[in-house]
Amino acid sequence: MKVLLADERGFCFGVERAVDMVEDALENKETVRTLGPLIHNNEEMGRLSSSGVTTIAEPVQIERGETAVIRAHGVTPEVQGDLEERASKVVDATCPFVTRVQRLASRAAAEGRHVIVVGNPEHPEMVGVKGYAPEHSFVINDSSELADLPKLKNPLVVSQTTIKAKTFFDTADAVKEIAEGETEVINTICSATRDRQDSARALSGEVDAFIVIGGKHSSNSRKLVAVCKEKCDKSFLIQTADDINPDDLEGVETVGVTAGASTPNWLIDDVVRKLESL
Repeated sequence: MKVLLADERGFCFGVERAVDMVEDALENKETVRTLGPLIHNNEEMGRLSSSGVTTIAEPVQIERGETAVIRAHGVTPEVQGDLEERASKVVDATCPFVTRVQRLASRAAAEGRHVIVVGNPEHPEMVGVKGYAPEHSFVINDSSELADLPKLKNPLVVSQTTIKAKTFFDTADAVKEIAEGETEVINTICSATRDRQDSARALSGEVDAFIVIGGKHSSNSRKLVAVCKEKCDKSFLIQTADDINPDDLEGVETVGVTAGASTPNWLIDDVVRKLESL
């Protein structure tokens, strides 16, 4: 089987930065505890766990003498303050792209403006962003939810860093139609997400099937599958090479491969070797 790799794939800048920060802390012999899984990849988390990294669910579980790590998704200001009070050290591994959304939301709220954030309200990144403008922000999946919001005046429209561009721009256009005053639209989808989606979309028209490697709960990985399905019906999300179903690839001569932003290179290599052996 011929395997074609998307030009842009695997660890994004923010994830690679977060992993590097944790590994630096380990090298300093610190007791490292991350607030929630550092990244959405069970296999990479297993590797870090074997090096001594443990995960906590809430700040109350951190103790003096330990290093608390804020993952790439970020947290609310209240949660960060709680960690700083309890831990001996806090490593803020929030992705700079996410930090930008937090600052924009905070600025607009300080100006008394509404903030419309296009994204999944339950996603950790969105929970953190909303904490920077709790009384002024609304997180919505798409334009269909605008009818449930109060009257908007001079709103700011930003987005979760990993959503599809079309969803963001369609929603922003809908906000402009109903809002009073001037609507400020700032595209905060991270470049890594756009690059991966564009690369996968270009390759998907050249292959018989497409494999996306990523965590089942990874937003950006699921979005990659949706992008691939636009041109390639046989597009599948897998976590490891063991998830490849040969029956799904029956009659396939050429398969494309990409990977979500939390997928390490060693997992991609495993999948490629498995596919080439079919």
